[in-house]
Amino acid sequence: MITTYAYAFASVIIVSIVSLIGVFSISLKEEIIKKYIGFFISLAVGALLGDTFIHLIPESLENSSNSVLVSLLIIIGILIFFIIEKFLHWHHHGDDTEKNHIHPVGKLLLFTDGFHNFIDGIIIGVSFLVSVPIGIATTIAVVLHEIPQEIGDFAVLIHSGYDKKKALWLNFFSALTAIIGVAVALIFGGMAEAFTFWVLPIATGGFIYIAVADLIPELQKTKELKYSILQLTAVFAGVLIMLALVLLE
Repeated sequence: MITTYAYAFASVIIVSIVSLIGVFSISLKEEIIKKYIGFFISLAVGALLGDTFIHLIPESLENSSNSVLVSLLIIIGILIFFIIEKFLHWHHHGDDTEKNHIHPVGKLLLFTDGFHNFIDGIIIGVSFLVSVPIGIATTIAVVLHEIPQEIGDFAVLIHSGYDKKKALWLNFFSALTAIIGVAVALIFGGMAEAFTFWVLPIATGGFIYIAVADLIPELQKTKELKYSILQLTAVFAGVLIMLALVLLE
């Protein structure tokens, strides 16, 4: 059992570090991020939608025999994050006397991504409770799944007003919530699976909300055909990356 715990915590730490390395590889030249911010946001849209409809929703449906309940939880998730963003907007407008503003979508993304990483940690922990080989396979899938999404998330944080250094560390700290997820899974075992059943669809709704309500409207601001084609290509690339990961799961 101690070996299982060691493998589980080592795996989730690797996931967090790999996410940081994936972001750090493009954060060295912030001017490149700003120049191609539309491309990276488009990639984030594709990754979020691909993750949602190819991975998270099917996984939620597999964990439940009640598809209507899963659908309702996803809707509840969308509405929860709509309310959260409303609150953040009110707070944001209350701080309009400040020179530097952080757009609410950045805070909302950190909140949602923290939830997602927490659930990833639970999934990894539960997988190791089944067996070490299954846990390792799950960890590999999570690593490959996180890198493109974290790159897109980092671009969104920069776009929201965070400087490069702060965006990098906030993204990393968000990834560390996976460690808490592993601890919950190892301590509570079967109860962790029940918790995932309720939280996963809600987090899925949050990803849908961010992609559709926040990021896609940003892409609509681009009117030039050349950049529109580039954005659409990046969206498809994000989706295809998530689709390719199905072969590794």
